[in-house]
Amino acid sequence: MLSWGGWRSQESPGRRHPHASRLSAGTLKAVFFVFASLCAWYSGYLLAELVPDMPLSSAVYSIRSIGEKPVLRAPAPKRQKCDHWTPCPPNTYAYRLLSGGGRDKFAKICFEDEIHRPTPEPQQRGIQAASATYTTTRVSAAKRVFQLICPVPADNSGPMTAFIQSAPSKSLLFMVTHDDGSSRLKEDAKKAIEALGSKEIRNMRFRSSWVFLAAKGFELPAGIEREKINHSDNAKNRYSGWPAEIQVEGCIPKGPS
Repeated sequence: MLSWGGWRSQESPGRRHPHASRLSAGTLKAVFFVFASLCAWYSGYLLAELVPDMPLSSAVYSIRSIGEKPVLRAPAPKRQKCDHWTPCPPNTYAYRLLSGGGRDKFAKICFEDEIHRPTPEPQQRGIQAASATYTTTRVSAAKRVFQLICPVPADNSGPMTAFIQSAPSKSLLFMVTHDDGSSRLKEDAKKAIEALGSKEIRNMRFRSSWVFLAAKGFELPAGIEREKINHSDNAKNRYSGWPAEIQVEGCIPKGPS
């Protein structure tokens, strides 16, 4: 009978002890764990260096946005001269004439993005007029308001005629109404405005909204919008006792001939 020592002596010399196998597997796992930890730490370090500082909410939103379709947004429209929807062509002047409406919506004359109106605004009732003359480098303008409503005792029809006649040759004249521009408008002023090409000056009635563009000493192109009128009608008025405001706008070629 063999002793326990004999049994041990008969074991194969090339066979590994089970404790040694378990030790080798544990060592490999530990090395792999350390290596994976180092890789994770280094990846986090690189990410922190490459990604700029931002709030956590922004970072989360950026991650969620990955893969979403980009939303194309149209740029905000650029403001044009005199609030036109589209810019005037080169070598032209922008204009916009707006009549008054109601008690508090005052008339405006805009030429090359300059608003011509007197202050204080309550004095605008009547016909507001401005003239613009061409110079070598800029456009200069003169403006007046001729109060032609009934309570005004002064005769502004004569000064308005003089204003039109004193405008130099090759000049533009702009006229708009607020409140009433017809009650005290006399024949001499009507003839002067009519001579500028107005077709509606003799059709004006109490509180008619009226705008008019005229050229003195030269002809405007045929396609330019020059004149509009809107009569007061209690059945159609936008405001109590006043019709809606009206406007004309466009582009005037530079260098009249």
